Amino acid sequence: MKQLLCTIPAAVAALLLVACGKPAPIESVESLVANPERLQELRAQCKADHAKVGDAQCNAVAEATRQRFFGSDGPKYTPPSSLPSSPPTASAPAAPSPAPPSAPKD
Repeated sequence: MKQLLCTIPAAVAALLLVACGKPAPIESVESLVANPERLQELRAQCKADHAKVGDAQCNAVAEATRQRFFGSDGPKYTPPSSLPSSPPTASAPAAPSPAPPSAPKD
């Protein structure tokens, strides 16, 4: 009986150590930007099972996707330097006006 009591805490301690293992290393944003095949694979994994892959890795995947789409500096939008005072109007062709009725000739 005494041996059983000593074995139970050892088993519990072993289970706790296994459960508290180090998390898998996270691939960096830079490495994912440089390797589009791996990025695509991880995007599919995050979509299929976000909880299994983990928030940190899926956030890195999202950032790498954003950087590949926009570039590392963000979007390259430059607003126009001057706006017209009034918006251009589209002129539709005018419909011909009906001819006035002519008086009957006798």
